[in-house]
This record gives sequence, C-alpha cells and structure tokens, in this order.
Amino acid sequence: MKFPRFQTSQIRIARPTDQFEKVIDFYESGLGLERLTDFAGHRGYEGVVYGLPGLPYHLEFTRHEAGSPCPAPTKDNLLVFYIEKQSEVMEVTVRLRQMGYKEVEAENLYWEEKGVTIEDPDGWRVVLMNTKGI
Repeated sequence: MKFPRFQTSQIRIARPTDQFEKVIDFYESGLGLERLTDFAGHRGYEGVVYGLPGLPYHLEFTRHEAGSPCPAPTKDNLLVFYIEKQSEVMEVTVRLRQMGYKEVEAENLYWEEKGVTIEDPDGWRVVLMNTKGI
C-alpha cells in the first residue's frame, strides 16, 4: 500500500538532557555544529538548536527547570554524520579526544569499516562516517 506523501520544510530531532552545558560543549565545540538559535523561559524549558549550514535538519537539546533525565538508549541508536573528507573526520575525532571523548566500539561493526563512533556526555552515540552517504 502506498501512502500519500506530505511536504515538510524542516525536520528536528529534540532530546532532553541533564548535562546541558556538557552537551552544548560536545556538539558545538567538539563536533563544530553551528548554533542556529537558543531559547530560555519557554514554559520552564531552555534549549539550543544546532544545524548544518543550508540544510533543514536540526538537532535540539533541552532541559527543564524541574530536571530532564535522559537515559542513554541502546548502543545501536546512532546519530550519523556522513563526512566525505577523511581529514575532516580525523580533525573532529582528535578535537573530541582532546576534550576527553574517546572512540568506542560500534555495536554494528559496519560503522567501524569507514567510521568512528564516539559517545556524547549522555552516552548517546555519534558516528563520523567517512562516506558520501546515500
């Protein structure tokens, strides 16, 4: 059965964290993502939104004044960045290593063929994949 398609202008993945400052440092200073916007005082929430220049895909991290527990998922829940230049993969990997974030073994060994897997402060895994993607 084929379902009708819909048009969307953006997609955002949003996630709470109790390590707000550490997560900001990881994604902004470590990965080098561009901060698109941030907000505070929104019904007890504050947050930061990251993106890649010119793309309608966003990553949002929030915390609530009453706390924002966010247990890590399985080791195979991943945020994958496809990076064509090996030198850029290595640059980010070295920068994160210097910040104290080490590579971890991927649950699915496919990601180790051309990628580097690193856990963020909450234990969520990020893969820097040295391919063009799909």
